[in-house]
Amino acid sequence: MKSDYLNLRWISQHWFARTFRALRHRNFRLFWCGQVVSLTGTWMQWVAHSWLVLQLTNSAFLLGLVSSIGSFPVLIFSLLGGVVADRVNKRLLLIVTQSLAMLLAFVLAILTSLGWIQVWQIMLLAFILGVVNAFDHPARQVFIFEIVGKEDLLNAIALHSSIFNAARIIGPAIAGILVALIGVAGCFYLNVVSFLAVIAGLWMIRIDSSLYSSRQASIWDNMREGLSHIRYHRTILILIVTMAVVSIFGVPYGVLMPVFARDVLKAGASGLGFLMAATGTGALIGALTLATLGNIRRKGWFLLVGAFSFSLSLLLFSFSRSFRFSLICLVGAGWSLITCTATTNTLLQTLVPDALRGRVMSIFTLMFLGMAPLGSLQAGMVATHLGAPIAVGLGAFICMGYVLFIFYKFPRLRHLR
Repeated sequence: MKSDYLNLRWISQHWFARTFRALRHRNFRLFWCGQVVSLTGTWMQWVAHSWLVLQLTNSAFLLGLVSSIGSFPVLIFSLLGGVVADRVNKRLLLIVTQSLAMLLAFVLAILTSLGWIQVWQIMLLAFILGVVNAFDHPARQVFIFEIVGKEDLLNAIALHSSIFNAARIIGPAIAGILVALIGVAGCFYLNVVSFLAVIAGLWMIRIDSSLYSSRQASIWDNMREGLSHIRYHRTILILIVTMAVVSIFGVPYGVLMPVFARDVLKAGASGLGFLMAATGTGALIGALTLATLGNIRRKGWFLLVGAFSFSLSLLLFSFSRSFRFSLICLVGAGWSLITCTATTNTLLQTLVPDALRGRVMSIFTLMFLGMAPLGSLQAGMVATHLGAPIAVGLGAFICMGYVLFIFYKFPRLRHLR
């Protein structure tokens, strides 16, 4: 009995050390812990924000439009954000972007609590936050590489994804309850407070952030250099296009989740929280699986498996009218999406030279987040005319067809390490 206990204890300790090994880096611990609190608040606001828009407009199209407006600036400014990430101190840049995001959340909370909030104000704040994110996301990706190095990169990306998706579980579940108890404004105020954790963590980090890009070159030349590298590197180009397809036709299912909760599954605000939490649960499982596996040799296979199973999960979800079965489908979708995106992120950062990392990751941000406006608009329009289930199912079918195409057309992708 004692021997079994000791063996179990050794296995659990070995699993913990392997899964969370990137936390041995002090700077990553500070960043990671701050994100745990901040991202929970962010997801609380996301649910409350979506519910507020639906209450004000009662329109699936406007729900998609507001989301697309929030992502549209990434389409415009992310290339510039990548150049800036290659030229300045990433830690200071992240402090600035997180502080601005906190200020915008505070303005939203004030307007809502005073009863002055209108749809155009939500759109304006969403657009400004999108501009902030266009500079925040590329810097964040490169910053993780700087504080952990190449050896622990996949583990760090997976752990960062794990807290992002743990927050997706906790935040929506809490928000679904708090919207009924303290209203959407209360959720917005809690998000404001949560930003203090990540800002404090960034202030305590000590790192010599290298300036890879030459400041003597113009910003336009820097942009063109990054685009040229992607254009002539076929593997990187395929990875970027894959993210674009997933973003435009797959990811917009999240925008329509309030419609599924209220009209398709008849689950209400609390049901919306559990639907979002189901996606986060699957993504958390996927992130922890990647973190435990470590430096996977066949990353290309993981990417393709993740993209295909993501499409299949969404297709099944679009046909479901059972709340429980929908939760299962969303767990699968969450697991698959994080497997696809985290693996792609790691491949890109290891394939590109240091001097171009910020710019290449800005293209990754552009395709995954910047293409979201197109995805949200097409999903909202299809949902308005044909219904939310058909909008999600059609997008899933397109993603599945693309994955099968690159599987047979580009066999080299399967062997990426």
